[in-house]
Amino acid sequence: MSTPQHCPGFESFRNLKSFVCKCPKCGAPKEIFSDEFQKPHKCDSCGEPIDFTQCKLEGAS
Repeated sequence: MSTPQHCPGFESFRNLKSFVCKCPKCGAPKEIFSDEFQKPHKCDSCGEPIDFTQCKLEGAS
């Protein structure tokens, strides 16, 4: 018997990407994963709805 190298179910999540968008009202960052784009999101700080389709990709280092 061999020891698994990953958590069970890892394969179904290995291609997910994470995205961070700033709240349009208070500027707090909110992170979501690529499989959550179709769900509604609210800022954890102020409760303002965040539309991730309106987020801008900021420069990466």
